[in-house]
Amino acid sequence: MEQKFVRIPREEYPVRWDKVRKIMKEHDLDMILTYSDERATYGNAYARYYADLQTHFEPALVLFLQDRDPLLLVGPETDGYARERSAVKDIVVLSEFSAEDEDYPFSVVVPLKEILNQYIPGGPKKVGFAPKVHMGAAIYEAMLNACSPAKIIEADKLIEPMRGIKSESEIAVICKAYEIAELGMQAAIKAVRPGITERELAAEAEYVMRKAGAEGYGIDPIISSGPNAKHILARTTTRVIEENDAVVITLAPRYEGYHGAIARTILLGNPKPEVKAAVEAMIHAQETCSKNLIPGNVGSEVEAMGRKIMAEAGYEKNFMYSGLHSVGVIEFEPPILGPSSTTVIEKNMVISIDIPLFEDDTVGGMRLEEGYLITEDGPKQMSRIPFMVEK
Repeated sequence: MEQKFVRIPREEYPVRWDKVRKIMKEHDLDMILTYSDERATYGNAYARYYADLQTHFEPALVLFLQDRDPLLLVGPETDGYARERSAVKDIVVLSEFSAEDEDYPFSVVVPLKEILNQYIPGGPKKVGFAPKVHMGAAIYEAMLNACSPAKIIEADKLIEPMRGIKSESEIAVICKAYEIAELGMQAAIKAVRPGITERELAAEAEYVMRKAGAEGYGIDPIISSGPNAKHILARTTTRVIEENDAVVITLAPRYEGYHGAIARTILLGNPKPEVKAAVEAMIHAQETCSKNLIPGNVGSEVEAMGRKIMAEAGYEKNFMYSGLHSVGVIEFEPPILGPSSTTVIEKNMVISIDIPLFEDDTVGGMRLEEGYLITEDGPKQMSRIPFMVEK
């Protein structure tokens, strides 16, 4: 059967640009520079969201000005691909992105200062950088020098909220990402058995997800078993899965820039009673939170319901991070709906409920994560993988 692949339509990108320009005018910004690189978790976010460009090897900047379409600033080796793929059509090769020891004799490279002088005579007075925290020191200093003596503000908190409510096309793409995640999880669950290594199990899931259309991952697939599962950021190793192990599988494939994220704890054979009881507590927390993902509810109050259940089960200190977050061009993008959040749940958000239990000396570690589309009629679960999986 031929697969159906969906994409964000080109006409949606100018709508996004308009929203940024509106924010710039509200905050009296002459320009906003959004930075992207190849880091898997969050590197691609801005270039993909505003230009539909996958960054790789070289960074990229999307430069927003108040009264025109944005410019895409790339390195010389990205130039050809960007001109073919990008939704932003005004593309400039930036000298600051040229590899230090490489020669590009047929590329026209332009310093950022020259670009700014061309479009903002006299130079900018107030500039937003996003995300400053992810820029390397050399690039950040080059941007500061090019914009000097402008006032620099961090623009993340201004433009991030626009990604929280998803369009119809975004929802379709995210649904496809979750479909891919579900296929990968099904393959992994089928393959789980004593004698297989964690990396062999990851390969089973990755093969299926790639074949289904995954372009990469928001986080590397995490397959951890037995004592390897104790930590939040476990790594997939060559450990051989044993009888009666708990196997934690976390998958976050990226499709057309957007993610699906699901995690299950697989119980093999006859694990200790307290291990199964811990999974049952996680299921109770997951189901309680999901029932309350209703427009108008405050996200932190919903998260607190799951946190309370885990505390009553004896795992208060093992719920080690925010249990609810949005899903989009970052696997865990804002809004993050943890204890300090004031965000209200709205229709067309996609929210992941991620119930963690880590750093426990008795049961080790485990995770139960599932995504939900928020509708007027309540949450729609994004995958059909059972919460309790025993083999």
